[in-house]
Amino acid sequence: MTAVTPSTVRLTLPDHTQLPESDGTFVKNFQEHPQSILLTDSILPLLEQQNPDGQYCIGQDSGIYWRLTEPLEKGAEAPDWFFVPNVPPTLNGQPRRSYVLWQEYIAPLIVIEFVSGNGAQERDRTPLTGKFWVYEQAIRVPFYAIYEVQKAQVEVYHLVENSYMLMAPNARGHYPIVPLGVALGIWPGQYQNMELPWLRWWDSQGTLLLSGDERAEREGRRAEQEKQRAEQEKQRAEQEKQRADRLAEYLRSQGIDPDQIP
Repeated sequence: MTAVTPSTVRLTLPDHTQLPESDGTFVKNFQEHPQSILLTDSILPLLEQQNPDGQYCIGQDSGIYWRLTEPLEKGAEAPDWFFVPNVPPTLNGQPRRSYVLWQEYIAPLIVIEFVSGNGAQERDRTPLTGKFWVYEQAIRVPFYAIYEVQKAQVEVYHLVENSYMLMAPNARGHYPIVPLGVALGIWPGQYQNMELPWLRWWDSQGTLLLSGDERAEREGRRAEQEKQRAEQEKQRAEQEKQRADRLAEYLRSQGIDPDQIP
């Protein structure tokens, strides 16, 4: 009988190209997709600064395979948003169809679930099947966030000694994700034409991380302010020149050469 070794086991396990990338479900409301975009768009500049080698990946409504089952897709959880550090952005130059733990080994640093129902599914601790249990005991994600737009709130759990502990917010009402150098919190405002309590990132100084559109708008305002200041300086210089010209004209009318005045 051929001995089973870790290398032979790995060869028999399917990879991300062989596993289903969807279980046939779909996004349940029109807010979830913009919310994922907002989280990714606003944190990218910070991630690029922290990881100049580009070794990280972000999943949005993508499967994380943690066990083999029948059917295969039942062996995956699909967080609405998650971040994995210290992994290549693609595998062999191809986008991931899913994130396969037995292929990549590194667990996500944070997963975020957007609640569409009453939150029972996101808090389900049933062994092997409950989302909460899977993230805590199987995948062992250090930070797990449950975002409820209807309640305008977010719960953040931190894995401490093999169990999730509910985090308390800081003085700003945000939840620090220390390894990322950011904090999560609720921001009531308008994004993509919807006025809602959005889930947003803040930096360690409490400054809101802006989306690309917000950054462009801010730069546009700054450029307009600079243009206005330059125009005001030009007007002041023109006024000063006009006053100097009038004074010179008056002095000449009095028989005084202004160019000879020390």
